[in-house]
Amino acid sequence: MCELKRKIVSLVCAALFLAPLSAQDRAFEAGKNLSIFNSLYRELDMHYVDTINAEKLIRTGINAMLKSLDPYTEYISEAELEDFKFMTTGEYGGIGSIISANKDKRIVVTEPYEGKPAALAGLKAGDIILSIDGENLQGMGVSAASDKLKGRAGTKVKLEIQRPGEEQTRKISIKRELIHIDAVVYSGVLEGSGGKTGYILLDGFTSKSSLEVKNAFLDLKKMHKIESLILDLRDNGGGIMEEAVQIVNLFVPKGQQVVGTKGRQPSSEKNYRTSVEPVDTVMPLVVLTNGNSASASEIVAGALQDMDRAVILGTRTFGKGLVQTTREVPYNGNLKLTVAKYYIPSGRLIQALDYSHRNADGSVGRTPDSLTGVFKTANGRLVRDGGGITPDTIVEAKSLPTFLYYLVMDNAVFNFATQWAVDKKTIDPPGTFTITDADYEAFKAFVKQSDFTYDRQSEKVLNNLKEMAEIEGYMDTAKEEFAALEAKLKPDLNRDLEKFKSLVVDQINSEIVTRFYYQKGKVVSSLRNDAQLNSAIDLLKDSATYKKLLSPPTAE
Repeated sequence: MCELKRKIVSLVCAALFLAPLSAQDRAFEAGKNLSIFNSLYRELDMHYVDTINAEKLIRTGINAMLKSLDPYTEYISEAELEDFKFMTTGEYGGIGSIISANKDKRIVVTEPYEGKPAALAGLKAGDIILSIDGENLQGMGVSAASDKLKGRAGTKVKLEIQRPGEEQTRKISIKRELIHIDAVVYSGVLEGSGGKTGYILLDGFTSKSSLEVKNAFLDLKKMHKIESLILDLRDNGGGIMEEAVQIVNLFVPKGQQVVGTKGRQPSSEKNYRTSVEPVDTVMPLVVLTNGNSASASEIVAGALQDMDRAVILGTRTFGKGLVQTTREVPYNGNLKLTVAKYYIPSGRLIQALDYSHRNADGSVGRTPDSLTGVFKTANGRLVRDGGGITPDTIVEAKSLPTFLYYLVMDNAVFNFATQWAVDKKTIDPPGTFTITDADYEAFKAFVKQSDFTYDRQSEKVLNNLKEMAEIEGYMDTAKEEFAALEAKLKPDLNRDLEKFKSLVVDQINSEIVTRFYYQKGKVVSSLRNDAQLNSAIDLLKDSATYKKLLSPPTAE
C-alpha cells in the first residue's frame, strides 16, 4: 500500500512538473529573470575591468535571445530601418549601384544599375571610389560607404574615383533618385522554344512584384504570342505573402484558397484567397525551384502544385512555412517576429526545420521524410508536407567546383573583366558573346601573375583520413594508395584551368556581358547552358508528358 502511494505521489509530482506554467507563473518567471538581467548589467557596468559599450553588449543579449527562437525573429533598430524598408519595397534613395571591397580594402563599384544615376553619370564596374563628398574612404567599410552614397532623392553626392587604366582620377557629381529595384529581373522569349515559351525571372516578393509579373506576362502574350510560360523562382528567398497570393491569382480562378495561417493568437488565423479574375488559367506553366526558393516562393510553387495548375521542376525548396510580422518597440525600433505557420491548399505545412526542438549542440534538424505526411492535390496526386516543395520533375543543377568559387571570391574573374573591357566600346549580344581562346590564355596568364592560390576540400578530407588511418594503424598497409591519391588531389593551377575551362569561360562571359548589358544581359548569358531551364523547355514541347504529370494517378 505504501509503495502504491509513493508511485501516485511521484506521478502527481511529475505531472505538476511537466504541466505548462500558468499566466501568473509565467509573468513571475519573466519578471524575476528581467530583474536578474538588469542586476547583472549594473554590476558589469560598475565593476568590469574595462569600460562597457552599453548598446553593443545589450544588443548582443537581444540578438542571442531572439536567435534561440528562429532565424527570422529579429530586432531592427532605427538605424537599420531603411534597409528593412528596402527589403519590403525594393526602394531607397541613392545612386543605384552595388559596391564591395577589394583585396586592398578599397571601395569598388561592382555593378551600376542600368538607367540609374550612377550608370547615367558614367560610373563603371571596377571604378575605385576614393572619396565621397570630400571624405577619404581609405579604411572605411562597405556598409559605411554605402550609407554615405544613400540619401534623399534630389540631393547630390560628389565622388572622386580612380578608373583602371587611367593615371588621373575623375570627379563625378551624381544626383540621387528614389531607386526602385525591379523584382522581375528579366522577361523574354526563350531560344530553343521556337518562340513559343516565355520566361520570367522573379528575384523577390516586394510591394510591386505581382504587378511586375502581370505586366511582363501580358507583354509576352500580346507582343510575342507565347503559348507556354516558365516562371523562375530559383534563389528567390521570398518576401511579402500577399504578393505571392496575387501572383497565384494570375493563373487560377477567383475565389480559390491559396494559403492559410495559424498561430497562438486567434488574430493570426487567416485565409488568403484569390480576389480578382485571373489573366490566364489554361496556358501550360512550369515553375523552376531550388534549395534557395523559400517562403513566398514556396507559397506560389506549392499552391500551383496543389491546384495542379503548374508543373514544378528543379530541386526541393528550402522549407520555410513561417509567417512574420513587425511590431513597434521604443526608440523607433521594430521587432520582426514569427507569429504563425502557413498551410497551402492541400492542407500541408511545408516547414522543414523545427526550431522549437534543437539538438544537443544547438543545431536544428530537418524533418525526416519518414515522418512527413501524405496529402493530395486537386487531381488526387500525392504530395508530402514538412520538407519544402518537392518538384514534380526533379532536375539537378550543374554542380560547380570549388575551384570556380575561389576564382570568383578572389576577384580574379572580376578584375580580368575590368581589364578586358577598358578599351572595348561594344561586344556581341549577350546570347552569343563569348571570349576567344586567346582571351582565355590571357586570363590564365593574368591569374598566374596575380599569385592566386586556393585549397581543395578533397585534399583537406584526405589529410583527415590519413590522420585517422595512422591512429587506427592502417597507414603502413595503405601508404602507396594514399600517396597516389594525394598526387591526384594536389592543387594544380594549370590542370584545373584546363579541366574547368568551360565553366570558367561561362563565368568570364557573364561578368563581361554585365559591363555592357547590365543585369538583363547577365541573365541571358547565364541561361545558355542552364540544364534545368532546358529541361523545362523540353517538357513544355512534350504536351503529353506535361499533361500526364498533372493528371490523377491511375489505378494499378
